[in-house]
Amino acid sequence: MMAPLAVGDLIDGIAFGVLAAASMGSVAPVVMSILAFSGSAQFATASVLQEHGTVATAAIAALAVNSRYLVMGLTLAPVMRGGPVRRLLQTQFLTDASWAFTQQEEEGKVERMIGAGFMSRLAWTLGTVAGVFGAAQLLAQLGGLERLGLDAVYPAFFLYLLMESLGEDGSHPVAAVTAAGVALLLVPVLPVGLPVLGAAAVGVLMGWMLQRRR
Repeated sequence: MMAPLAVGDLIDGIAFGVLAAASMGSVAPVVMSILAFSGSAQFATASVLQEHGTVATAAIAALAVNSRYLVMGLTLAPVMRGGPVRRLLQTQFLTDASWAFTQQEEEGKVERMIGAGFMSRLAWTLGTVAGVFGAAQLLAQLGGLERLGLDAVYPAFFLYLLMESLGEDGSHPVAAVTAAGVALLLVPVLPVGLPVLGAAAVGVLMGWMLQRRR
């Protein structure tokens, strides 16, 4: 069931490896894919570093993007077994896709999460390696990111996440549009990485207020 999505993870991992190698070198992107393993957070980190933002700002941006895993973890906590170390190791395979698989059946939620997450993690990491050590070298010979227009991948990626929010029901579209507007206003006046944090804070507050009103 996870195999088709793993192909997408492989392709996304290649894209991340190519783009991150330009700002993070050859080793850091691969290590980050092994340890952090979060496409949105890794793209956020690489985009901040590419624009010469600080490491602290990049880390905060990654944490903000990954805050959704707190909610996912809470939904799985009641069905997980074992001590803290075992549960911590199991949650290393929690992704958006693997969490979605846990919602399909009442039985075997943890096993589904681990199986799907393992496939996704393997494909993403292999893709990153291929992007860093293969495609990145070819890209350098072709003139770099800017010459091929690939530097637009970062804003396109986050625009895609925004469009996903706009397609949802309830208060999400209003919060997403508000957050995007705040980010655009803050870009000229704040250091790299901080506008997205301000936008996230305003968007969450707006969504919370609208949810309470409903």
